[in-house]
Order: sequence, then structure tokens, then C-alpha cells
Amino acid sequence: MKRIVRNTLIALVAALFVWTLWFLYQKSVEVPEVFTIEHPVKGNIVKKTIANGSIEPRQEVAVKPVVSGIIRELFVEAGDLVKKGDKLATIQIVPDMLSLNQAENRVRSAEISLNNAQLNFDRNKPLAAKGVIAAAEMQTFEVALKSAKQELDAARDALQLVRDGISSSSGSS
Repeated sequence: MKRIVRNTLIALVAALFVWTLWFLYQKSVEVPEVFTIEHPVKGNIVKKTIANGSIEPRQEVAVKPVVSGIIRELFVEAGDLVKKGDKLATIQIVPDMLSLNQAENRVRSAEISLNNAQLNFDRNKPLAAKGVIAAAEMQTFEVALKSAKQELDAARDALQLVRDGISSSSGSS
């Protein structure tokens, strides 16, 4: 009985060894590669590339207007090349009430100053013609009158700039 068990175990180990060799041999054998045949077709070759990421400019410039308001019309798009002096946009001025009131008050004050300077000039002109007052004193009244006229013009330009965003003396802003 001992011999049968021993011979059976030896036979099983030998069979297991042979089976292992056969299994490893089957694994090492390369499977033949099968190729599919394609027929040539006439056409264009299109090669596409997809790139993820972002494009950053070499130089970025912040554009800030001199006056505040709403952009009415935009003449350039993002990425367009512009030169110094190119018109980028037109701005519609939305005047705030404080600036508008100050500009109107400045015009009224300049009108009052002009009227006062005109009165002084008109009052002293006949006196200067008669020689009652010196020519230098009369020249002071002339300068005051011209200065008052200039102040009124400047106040009117400032009011127009606040209202419309454009001044008659300086062009568009």
C-alpha cells in the first residue's frame, strides 16, 4: 500500500512537471500577426492639432479714459494692433449733478465778474479821456475786462465739456 501511494505521488508530480513545461511552452509561442489589407484611395491629407492652454500677449497696456462716461462706440476689437493717437472709442459723458452745478455756477460767477469789469471800464473810460485818471490805472481796468472775458469763455467751455463731453476750444476728448 505504501508503494502504491508513493508511486502515485511520483506520477502526479511528474505529470504536474510535464504539464507545467507544456503550459510554459504554449505561452512562449508567438501568435502569428494578422494584417488587414487596405486599398489606396486618392484624397487630401488633413493634419489637425489640438492645443489646450491660453495665449498671453507679450505686452499688455491698460487703456484709461481721461473723463468718465459710457462707451458709445468701440472702433477696435481685442487683439487689434493700434498706434499712438488712434481713436479707440467714443465716450458719452454722463454728468454728475455736482459737476454740472459747479460748472453752471462758475459761468454765472464769470458773467457777474464780466459785467462788473465792463461797468468799471465804461465808467473810467471818459475819465481817462479827460485825463482825470492815469493811463496806467485805465490799463488796469482794460486788463480786468479782458481777464473777465477769458474767464467767461473758460467757464462756458468747462460747462460744455461737463454736459457734452466735448469742448468747442479743445476739440473732442
